[in-house]
Amino acid sequence: MTAFSFDEHPHRRYNPLTDSWVLVSPHRTKRPWQGQVEKNAADNRPTYDPTCYLCPTNKRANGDTNPDYADVYAFDNDFAALLVDEVAHTEGGNVSPNALFQVKHERGLSRVICFSPRHDVTLPEMTTEQIRKVVDLWCAEYATLGAKDFINYVQIFENKGAIMGCSNPHPHGQIWAQASIPDEPFKKQQAQIRYFEQNGRTLLSDYLTAELEKEERIVIKNEHFVALVPFWAVWPFEAMIVPLRAMARITDMTDAEKTAYANVLRQLTIRYDNLFETSFPYSAGIHQAPTDGKEHTAWHWHHSFYPPLLRSATVKKFMVGYEMLANPQRDITPEQAARRLREVTGEHYKR
Repeated sequence: MTAFSFDEHPHRRYNPLTDSWVLVSPHRTKRPWQGQVEKNAADNRPTYDPTCYLCPTNKRANGDTNPDYADVYAFDNDFAALLVDEVAHTEGGNVSPNALFQVKHERGLSRVICFSPRHDVTLPEMTTEQIRKVVDLWCAEYATLGAKDFINYVQIFENKGAIMGCSNPHPHGQIWAQASIPDEPFKKQQAQIRYFEQNGRTLLSDYLTAELEKEERIVIKNEHFVALVPFWAVWPFEAMIVPLRAMARITDMTDAEKTAYANVLRQLTIRYDNLFETSFPYSAGIHQAPTDGKEHTAWHWHHSFYPPLLRSATVKKFMVGYEMLANPQRDITPEQAARRLREVTGEHYKR
């Protein structure tokens, strides 16, 4: 009988944060590709675009005019997915009388975070000092939004690239704050509570200890943070930034930790761009403790990146068929992905 190999044989990997599995099929990287090939978007944007509704001094869709901001800028989304207004509802919030057709009104608000006044850059093309201002704004927004009595969760995220549905290339992200805890952070919360109650330590503290011993999935590390490809990664070059010190929320960071976080964020995204020498698309976001006033000692916040590119700047991973009907599947192993990200230079290819 052939000995099992992570690099050759199909296998399943468990994600303890979401209590789910991923099928890994490393042998499939040998198959020829005859599927869809994306167009590689031209990366020649101007520093300022007079038609962009996120550039400084330009008019937005609702008629407001952006200030002549010099670094970061936040405002209420003109087309918010969540609304602050209260509406009449039945007792308990359920507006459906049938348990099989449950509907609950959801209050919240949406914010847009501009990372830079420049239209032609992305996070990997910014300095650590500039990204640090983004981190500071994230912290301020989390604290301000979370302090509202009807907000129980604040989701910070970024969609980068047209392939991820981003409608405006100006460097920006979003924050959706809402009354309920969404499904993904709720699953992670339940898993982390169970682990903490059994072990007295956060799940990700023990996970980091094991990963740092092996080092095979580590991409970048500094005094305060680690960027790695998770053992259970679903997307080809999925990554996660995790603080070495267990803390529930980004507002728990010290000044030194905020700078270290900005630096790791820059270094990881530079390696993404350098992998295929393109502005690497992804969806990314921070999972952290709810803002319901509780301590949440089991939480260990982290920043997850889900990039779709698989073989090149124009070939992406599709989540279809088996992934929709069974469970996620990936071809290259997380170890192979981490090695490729480690091996690319830390100096942006444009320079």
